[in-house]
Amino acid sequence: MTEKEKMLAGNNYSSRDPELLALYHKARRLFQEYNRIDSTQTTRRDEILMELLHRKADGVWIEAPFYCDYGENITIGAHTFVNANCFFLDNNIITVGENCLLGPYVQIYTAQHPLKACERIVQDVDGPRYLTSTRPVTIGDNVWIGGNSVIMPGVTIGDNVTIGAGSVVTKNIPDDVLAYGNPCKIIQEL
Repeated sequence: MTEKEKMLAGNNYSSRDPELLALYHKARRLFQEYNRIDSTQTTRRDEILMELLHRKADGVWIEAPFYCDYGENITIGAHTFVNANCFFLDNNIITVGENCLLGPYVQIYTAQHPLKACERIVQDVDGPRYLTSTRPVTIGDNVWIGGNSVIMPGVTIGDNVTIGAGSVVTKNIPDDVLAYGNPCKIIQEL
């Protein structure tokens, strides 16, 4: 099993694997170009996103700057808007549905580490290595995530959900609710 296969399976893996590093460097080249390009160059912006992301449906708008780890593990549905300074840590699959609004500085994490230092840090001949595993994140259709929110590994957010600004979403959120806080909690049904 390759390190990439381990990563996508949720097993511990080495992020410094040559295949993963090549994908990492490719993503940085692409999002750096995307972040520098004039916003009026919509055709080139779309071309970059098509090369960077696994799938970008029609009508997706991503404000610059945008950041990710690999890009190729990200799928974004039609007519979704991603505001400035969002970071998608796509060490596993991130799926964002249609007609979503992601506020500025939204962070979506799929990577996690063991809590105990003795389990997280492994010594080898080249020095310390840090164990990482992953869990996918899924965001349904018609979701609004307020600015500065953090979506943690393994979370699924249902359809027609509003997540209030500054929330830390640590657990699944069902359809048709307003939720916010740290940790994020359901406040009311919509």
